[in-house]
Amino acid sequence: MSQDSEFQNALKNKNIPVLTLDHKWHQLFTQENCDPRIKELSDELNQVLKRQGKITTETKEIKKIKSNLMKEIVEIMDSLNNAEPSKEINKKLEEKKRLINECNEKVDGYADEALDIPKMISDLNQKLMLVTMECCYSQIQNNTKEINEISEWITTIRKELKKKVIRKQEGEMRNQALYSYMHTIFGADVIEIFDLKYNPSENPIKK
Repeated sequence: MSQDSEFQNALKNKNIPVLTLDHKWHQLFTQENCDPRIKELSDELNQVLKRQGKITTETKEIKKIKSNLMKEIVEIMDSLNNAEPSKEINKKLEEKKRLINECNEKVDGYADEALDIPKMISDLNQKLMLVTMECCYSQIQNNTKEINEISEWITTIRKELKKKVIRKQEGEMRNQALYSYMHTIFGADVIEIFDLKYNPSENPIKK
């Protein structure tokens, strides 16, 4: 089974949140984009979400306009008191009815379009999730490799450091013994002739 198939199977029956609306997803996968498909799909998904929002907002506005038009028609009819409307009133009524029909057509059109949007969002979101999983898997693999390399380096350095510390201590002990011996045999005046820069009091051996 391919890696892509495994990821697709993992997504079955999973309730995946809309990724572009998820703050954590943005923090992990858009700051340092590991795959250009993430930007392409997220842009496309955002456009569909934006369209969905616009349809919802405009549908509400159109329904409000339609409601106002219907109220105006009722008010005009009530003001007639069962009298025959004049040509001017009829013209106003016809115009308002025409506007109401336009509102109905727009609302119906938006309703048809809105039916397709949830599936579009779901499909795009799933595609984006698949690419995200690939990117996540790749990053984890790369990070794990680097972590292991660094761990090996740290282990090696620790071993080398331990050896260096031991050599440093051995050198200090040897210098102290030599200095002490020469000082005992020749005294301070002769030691100064050799211009010895090592001084046990300035370089105590750390135990």
